Parts: sequence; C-alpha cells; structure tokens
Amino acid sequence: MARKNMIEAIRDALDVMLGADDNVVVFGEDVGYFGGVFRATEGLQKKYGKSRVFDAPISELGIIGAAVGMGAYGLRPVPEIQFADYILPAYDQIASEAARLRYRSSGEFFAPITIRTPCGGGIFGGQTHSQSPEALFTHVAGLKVVMPSNPYDAKGLLIASIEDDDPVIFFEPKRLYNGPFDGHHERPVTPWSAHPASEVPDGHYTVPLGKASIAREGEAVTVLAYGTMVHVALAAAQETGIDAEVLDLRSLLPLDEEAIEASVKKTGRCVVVHEATRTGGFAGELIAVVQERCLYHLEAPIERVTGWDTPYPHAQEWDYFPGPGRVGAALHKVMEA
Repeated sequence: MARKNMIEAIRDALDVMLGADDNVVVFGEDVGYFGGVFRATEGLQKKYGKSRVFDAPISELGIIGAAVGMGAYGLRPVPEIQFADYILPAYDQIASEAARLRYRSSGEFFAPITIRTPCGGGIFGGQTHSQSPEALFTHVAGLKVVMPSNPYDAKGLLIASIEDDDPVIFFEPKRLYNGPFDGHHERPVTPWSAHPASEVPDGHYTVPLGKASIAREGEAVTVLAYGTMVHVALAAAQETGIDAEVLDLRSLLPLDEEAIEASVKKTGRCVVVHEATRTGGFAGELIAVVQERCLYHLEAPIERVTGWDTPYPHAQEWDYFPGPGRVGAALHKVMEA
C-alpha cells in the first residue's frame, strides 16, 4: 500500500474517476497545464487531454454555472474553486441552482457536481486565503458538505462525492495538504510543517458520506471536530492526559447524529472544535444536536473552541488558529465542572 499525502490522495482520486468514467471532467483556474496552485491536478491534463481537464476563466460564478449545465446534461463535473475564500461569487449558482435542480425539476434533472476547494489557515495566507466558510453551505438544503482530515479519507470521500448524484462541496484543509499535521505546534516550524504521509490504497474505494469515524477512543469527554481540528484535538488530548474521545465528523451534511449521540452518551461531556469564526459557526448546530439528543446524559455544559469573530489575521495567525492549548483548556473546564 502506497504512502501518500493529501494532495497525492486527491490527485489519485481524480485520476481513478477520470479513468473510470468518461463523463467526469475536471476544470477551474490553473488546474490544466499548471496542475493547480497546490498541484492537486498535476499531470492529469497530459494524461486525459484538454477536453477532460481544462482551465477556466477567473470567474467563480461562471465556473459553477457551467458545471450546473454540464451536470444537468449527463456529465459529472469536478470544478475547483482555487481558494474557499473565492467561493462567494458562485454562491447563488450553488444555492439557487445546483442545490435545487433535482427538487425544482421533480427529479428530471440533477446536479452531480463535486466542488473542490482548499480551506482554512495555517499557511500564512492572510485574510483572503485562510477562511473556513463551511457553515454557509450547511444551511442550504440539497447540498452535501464534506471535509476530510487525512489522505485515506480524502481519496475515499472524494470518489464517493464524484459518484454521488447530488452536489457536494468538498473542502480540503490546506494545512494538511503536504502531510498529516501532528497538531502539537502552536506555531509551525515551516509554513507547511509537513509530516509523514498516510497509507492510501491504490485504485477505487469509497468512504461513505454521512458517516463519522472515531479518531481516538476515550471515556471521559467527547470532542467533535473535522478537518485540521481533528489533529489539534488529538494533540490536546495527549498533552492534557485527559481520556478524550475524538470524533472526526468527516461529513457535515449529511451529519452522523447517531455517532455523536453514542459518543456523548458514553462520556457525558462534550467539546466542539472548529477553525471558522465563532458566531454562526457549525459548532452551534452541533451543540444543538447534542442538547436535543443527549441532554440528560450531560454532566457539564458543552464547550466550544473556534476562531475569533474577526477577519483572519496574517500577523497573528497562530493566535487566531485554535491550537491544542485552547482545546486543552476547554477539556479541563468540562472535566472540572
């Protein structure tokens, strides 16, 4: 079994699907000849040709609008939005067209679109290259929202997303691109702070959408996290010595509420962690789910650790970025309640 980082796993998934289905097309800004700004599509245009892997104008609205039309007429487009920060010009096409096409046409048309986009901070990208806008899409009926935390899941979830008949927003944490982040660094030694890659099977396999995984088993407290924050939560559990169970959500829509309920009922305590800003963040929804399904099992108030309600700062990035110190403090707080 090959060892791959997340970029290699994503490229492998695209390669598998381009080879398996002639209806799959990959396009976006600089994804063709250049291979993408993070090299996720490197070599794919040369292998599959300019009609299958191609560059698009700098128009996110146009990219997604074209993808909706492609999907309605039988293709399985995989458009890339170069940074998640740039996805807002395409929001109307995503929320008003892609997400509603199946419902509006009574199933006559659908939009099997997988929108890939790098998200999050940790690479000194500043306020316009570091945002985590996943909560904006979890409020839109008809979408699926995915964010992997490791190369194995990234490949399996991406293949499952491309094969799905509904539109999927596939967020890729940039902090994890070049290797699994060990989570311990409050500030990185290098911008990427790369670590050894993970084992990723060759060929086709899927990780089901809507199913969480247990990244660390524990009995004392449940930590709900996704993307980069899974690794931060693991580091916090190790540094504090608290027997925390870390649940990697993987999919935000559909959400594995059964897994959340089972874990919180077992531990009786819960901490929710995400990198996005606090107000209106997905943590609020997760806390509501826990309250609705586990209220009488809770032994302490739920804690949440998030980014601040400010634009993502460049100079103070690693004060904004929720690190193991802040997560560890939340773990101690719920254990002492």
